[in-house]
Amino acid sequence: MLLPRIGLVLLVFLLVLIVMLAVLAIATQIRARAIEARTPNIGELTDVGGYSLNALHVPAGPEADLPPIVFIHGASGNLRDQAGAFLEPLRGRAELLFVDRPGHGYSERGGPENDTPDGQANAVARLMEKKGIERAIIVGHSFGGAITASFGVLHPDKVEGLVFLAAATHPWPGGVDWYYHLASAPVIGPIFCHTLALHAGMMRIEAATDHVFAPNPRPETYLEDTGPALVLRPSTFRSNAKDVAGLHAYVSAFAPRYHEIAKPTVVITGDSDEIVLEEIHSKGLARDIAGSELVWIEGLGHKPDYIVTDIVISALEKIAGETRDLQAMARSVEPRLAATRVEPTGAAPSLQAGQ
Repeated sequence: MLLPRIGLVLLVFLLVLIVMLAVLAIATQIRARAIEARTPNIGELTDVGGYSLNALHVPAGPEADLPPIVFIHGASGNLRDQAGAFLEPLRGRAELLFVDRPGHGYSERGGPENDTPDGQANAVARLMEKKGIERAIIVGHSFGGAITASFGVLHPDKVEGLVFLAAATHPWPGGVDWYYHLASAPVIGPIFCHTLALHAGMMRIEAATDHVFAPNPRPETYLEDTGPALVLRPSTFRSNAKDVAGLHAYVSAFAPRYHEIAKPTVVITGDSDEIVLEEIHSKGLARDIAGSELVWIEGLGHKPDYIVTDIVISALEKIAGETRDLQAMARSVEPRLAATRVEPTGAAPSLQAGQ
């Protein structure tokens, strides 16, 4: 009698589990559609070889004074992130291309080649060709820095210069947060992404974005303006997880090629980044790319695009041939950063777990 009872209990448990997962999956789809309704696509889809990339393409004005600029967002992001920082300050001054990386925002993922930064760099290169952009300054933030560095190595003919913002580009000690490995795993990964990830992520999104900006204050309307919740949709969450879970292995193999980059390069970072280890990544780029300039800013966190936008734009101008003292600008902004310092609560999402 005992064995049948155990079997019955297990069957009931399995049925309850299936019902719970089904309810969570339905709730996930409802909430994902609501996120898209709040954050509609502001770009345009372009076929780049069997799949489509989404991008916001803004033409240059009649008095443009800068070369074309391509912006590559980081992990958990979309094109609205960089557009929110740079679209209005640069509108008319250059042809601008804000890209949803493969599998992010409203871009399709494409094949397994896009699981690594070199594949995504190739996708951006094809998109530039489709948009008629021959050469551009490539700007990469955070994870986008690995793609920017790969682009500089693999497509030098399309590069006017490179700007790295709080980049993640080199092998680091430790690992990444556990959920990246879970979400990118076979079988269990899709189940997690379609049932639990969105609901858990929505509970943490305020604190997580606070830490992304820390120790600098997050802009009040950042969540509404840039739509970071888009990454919580199941397919996007899994794409993001594959990106991050595979980054260490990729940069370990590819970073030795950074010395091949011979284009004007500016590396902008803070000394208070909670997301990546600036001592390894940004200093590594400055070491590996001959002639590059490292702009090291005390009191700056992981978002130089929003916190020191004027310095980033001056870096673009310097690459375009203007005389700009980026070091003096960095020193001048540090008192403001010290005066506005914040201390967020909770744990930070990180690429430096174990540190």
